[in-house]
Amino acid sequence: MSQGNTDVTAQARVVDPEKLEVCTVLEVINRISGKWAIGILLEATRGPVRFTELERSVEGISRRMLTLTLRNLERDGLLVRTVYPTVPPKVEYEATAMAKELYASLSGLLSWAERHRDSIAASRVVYDEKVSA
Repeated sequence: MSQGNTDVTAQARVVDPEKLEVCTVLEVINRISGKWAIGILLEATRGPVRFTELERSVEGISRRMLTLTLRNLERDGLLVRTVYPTVPPKVEYEATAMAKELYASLSGLLSWAERHRDSIAASRVVYDEKVSA
């Protein structure tokens, strides 16, 4: 086996249209809005990232949840997993073109949240004071 890229998910495949499952918009939104998916996608859009790098950068995620989320994002076509046949094996994850397009939308959402977080915090205080009075 060569030292090259042994990725199989990026290879072109012909998919039988009858085997395609209907993926609703709500399913897609739920997948990418999960607790960990956005953090993983943000890291992966910066370039190839290894499992341990993701584990360190996505605060609070367990190894099990990181593994599950990576598998789901790969399954959805948002990440490409590349295994290099070294000892120990080297595995990298990288955002696909579709994920990079999503990143542009998420960047807008992140900017909005940054701009309005103080206003939201102040509104919460006012609301909580009204409710507790």
